[in-house]
Amino acid sequence: MLYLLAGLALLTTYLIIIYNNLVSLRNLFKNAYAQIDVQLQRRHELIPNLVESAKGYLKHERDTLEAVINARNQASVANKKAAKNPVDPQAIQAVSAAESLLSNAMGRFFALAEAYPDLKANETIQGLMEELITTENKVTFSRQAYNDAVMQYDTYTEQFPNNLVATRFSFKPATLLKIEDIAQKKAVNVSFS
Repeated sequence: MLYLLAGLALLTTYLIIIYNNLVSLRNLFKNAYAQIDVQLQRRHELIPNLVESAKGYLKHERDTLEAVINARNQASVANKKAAKNPVDPQAIQAVSAAESLLSNAMGRFFALAEAYPDLKANETIQGLMEELITTENKVTFSRQAYNDAVMQYDTYTEQFPNNLVATRFSFKPATLLKIEDIAQKKAVNVSFS
C-alpha cells in the first residue's frame, strides 16, 4: 500500500511538472508575441507620417499611397486581434497575411520613392525611412524570438507523455508568424544579351 501511494504521489508530481512546463512555455510565446506587438505598433505609427510627408512629392501616385495606408490599417486591426489572443491560430494567420500585404505595399512605395530625387533628399522622409527600416529589423528579430518560442512550445506539447497532459488540459498547438515578401519570391530574370 505504501508503494502504491508513493507511486501515485510520484506520478502526480510528474504530471504537475509537465503541466507547469506547458504553462511556462505558452506564456513564453505569448510574451514573445507581445514584443512583436510593440514593434508592429511602432511600424504602423511611422507609416502614416511617412505617407503624409511624401504626399507633396507623389501627387500623381495616389493609388500607391492609398494602398500603403489601407494595408497599414488592415495590418493594425489584425495585430490588435492577435495581441489579445496570440494562441488563436486564425489571428496569427491574419497578421501574417496582413503584414505580408503591408510589406509589399511598402516595397512599392520605396521603389516609387527611388524615382523621385527630391523625395529621397528630404530630411524628414529620410529620417522616417531610417526609423522604419530600424523598426523592420526589430520586427524581424522579435518574430524570430516568437517563432523560436512557438517551436519550443509545440515540440514540448508533442512529446510523450507531455502530449497526454497537453491534450487533457486543452493546450493547442501554436502558430508560427510568417511575413512573406511576395516580391522576393518572384523569379529574377537574368539576361546576358
